[in-house]
Amino acid sequence: MAEFALPANSKVKTGKTHKAPDGATNIKRFQVYRYDPDSGDNPSVDTYEVDMDACGPMVLDALIKIKNEMDSTLTFRRSCREGVCGSCAMNVDGSNTLSCIKAIDEIKGDAKIYPLPHMEVVKDLVPDLKRAYAQYTSIEPWLKTTSPPPPDKERLQSPEERAKLDGLWECVLCFCCSTSCPSYWWNGDRYLGPAALLQAYRWIADSRDEDTGERLDNLEDPFRLYRCHMIMNCTKTCPKHLNPAKAIAEIKMHMVERR
Repeated sequence: MAEFALPANSKVKTGKTHKAPDGATNIKRFQVYRYDPDSGDNPSVDTYEVDMDACGPMVLDALIKIKNEMDSTLTFRRSCREGVCGSCAMNVDGSNTLSCIKAIDEIKGDAKIYPLPHMEVVKDLVPDLKRAYAQYTSIEPWLKTTSPPPPDKERLQSPEERAKLDGLWECVLCFCCSTSCPSYWWNGDRYLGPAALLQAYRWIADSRDEDTGERLDNLEDPFRLYRCHMIMNCTKTCPKHLNPAKAIAEIKMHMVERR
């Protein structure tokens, strides 16, 4: 089942078709969501015929080729091209992912590329992440301590304590998980969503942090934490193969244990 869902009042029209160069024989069609709010027009889906014999293997390679050689107005975010920065998150072939690590060969038929679902669109494939980053900021993602630091060394962890952070620190804040979550679609103004909650647990689980009680108090709310109903879309779609649902469950266990 595709994760992407357009707003109920959305009217997406068929846009332009950009042909491949003459003589190209290995052609892949990319159907790309286009929207410019300044134009006043409804969104459209443009089709780009890409010569795969002159294109890299990843979806981001195709988008860069389209922008460089076929349509310079196409807008999307990108940076590292290695699945580290999270910038190029989008909905590809019905699932949220990072376009830089999504292989074109994995897509059967035309490649359908849309922005992350259920977010305002700045332009084309660029979602507005202001709310998501504000929610991330609200969990205070930094080490909080009350004891003075050791005078001659850093705050140490045992290998076992450090291992508890595996599966958490790797999050690149691409928000693929949050934008695949129906609870976040319905209550995104109050529910923090899987990405922010995984990050919250990263600090709760850190043995060096000394503010667990306040962190849990900050999450003790019918909406901020408890709108999670373990639908598991977040874990299924994470391009880094992390488990936000497990992190949320661990927070809930901490809530129970402190009572």
